[in-house]
Amino acid sequence: MFKGLGTALITPFMEDLNVDYEALRKIVGSQLSASVDSLIVLGTTGEAPAIDKAESQKILSTVIEETHGKIPVIAGTGSNNVDHVIENNKTAEKCGASGLLIVTPYYNKGTQDSLFQFFKFIADQTDLPIILYNVPSRTGINLLPETVIRLFQACDNIIGIKEAGGDISQIARLIANRPEGLKVYSGNDDQTLPVMALGGEGVISVISNIAPDQMRQLTDAMLARDLIGARKMHNRLLKLMNDLFLEVNPIPVKYAAALMGLCRNTLRLPLAPISSENGKKLQLTMRNLEII
Repeated sequence: MFKGLGTALITPFMEDLNVDYEALRKIVGSQLSASVDSLIVLGTTGEAPAIDKAESQKILSTVIEETHGKIPVIAGTGSNNVDHVIENNKTAEKCGASGLLIVTPYYNKGTQDSLFQFFKFIADQTDLPIILYNVPSRTGINLLPETVIRLFQACDNIIGIKEAGGDISQIARLIANRPEGLKVYSGNDDQTLPVMALGGEGVISVISNIAPDQMRQLTDAMLARDLIGARKMHNRLLKLMNDLFLEVNPIPVKYAAALMGLCRNTLRLPLAPISSENGKKLQLTMRNLEII
């Protein structure tokens, strides 16, 4: 679906907690100016669980309108309720999304075989390409490489995975054994370099909300097999990558974006603004990188 840098977009809110569509358009414009390769809307970073159906549709439509078809827009449609996923997929298709990002069913958990049945049932009811999303720290279930490969072979429209499990050995095993055409994206900014070095296609990134130019330089260097250049940018950004997880995502990146004037530092419960101590740490890192 894309190679290189995909940004997992934040969702900006006004002080009254309504969606700030003016800020959203500004954020999309900044991403296009940085020549990112894709935008991912309504994922973890976009606070999707706190956004209702009508808002989700308007957010997705707004982003698609603002991109003018220049890059793929991928909609996060995951849920632990299979009927909700199918409904979300239909909405995404009507809005003109290029593809779907679907997380493993959280809380319910399940077995590897039930995960296979879950994703196959969903894939059979849409024509849009699907990127699976594995993030065990949030969902409580780990989608294993063997299941990913089985799904890819069984479903023509399952085309890849966002792997945010953090286990580089598991990712290496998946890439080493994957059939031709199965795309693997890092779901962690600090693993972009190793995942792409192993043969992954790119990253679905948090840091690129605030440093898209620098992150694109990293992914472009890896695609060009310029390991020295990529390593230099990786090392430069590493502390910021880590500081964006001083608290649970997207709390720090929303604060960072607010410092840059991209949006307000407003989140919907159960998330709340970053602590004063961690905010100061993040602000110092951004100043040292001359981002602010």
